[in-house]
Amino acid sequence: MAIDLLNHKLDRAFDHIDANGNGVVEREDLLGLGARILVGFGESPTSVTGARLVESFDRIWFTLSDALERDGDSGLARPDFLKGMTTAFVTGEHYDPVFRPATVAVAELCDGDRDGEVAMGEFRTLLSAFGVAYDDVDQAFDRLDREARGLLTVEELVRAAADYYRSDDPNATGNWLFGPL
Repeated sequence: MAIDLLNHKLDRAFDHIDANGNGVVEREDLLGLGARILVGFGESPTSVTGARLVESFDRIWFTLSDALERDGDSGLARPDFLKGMTTAFVTGEHYDPVFRPATVAVAELCDGDRDGEVAMGEFRTLLSAFGVAYDDVDQAFDRLDREARGLLTVEELVRAAADYYRSDDPNATGNWLFGPL
């Protein structure tokens, strides 16, 4: 069950990145996700914040490619993506130095006023870049907002991402990051 849960979540991650639905994730697809996030928040990719996000997504791509012993120009079919994500970030040592900084960059971008909190509208903007359905965003936010404050902290988003991409616990709060599984 635990392996099935992780694979299911990584399958969804593949779908978030493969926006054109051609069954292959390429570097441009991951950078396209970054671009959709930046556009949603009105941030330029050449600003300090935008460049940080783009660079962190690029690091994810090249770490993923390295884990599969591929050059960075090769596209990844779904089974290769799952294997690479698992090798590099789930069981491997690259989550904290590579993937986590990307989640921090995304979460901080959501916090437009830099008060350490993300409101529902900001969360919705983020999840629309991932292609999450409107109703699923509401459910995700409600599940992640465990204290029913109407806000998420940047740190809660970062922890939710770690749960989503790494946890095999079926009760992990972060499983709801992109709505119901």
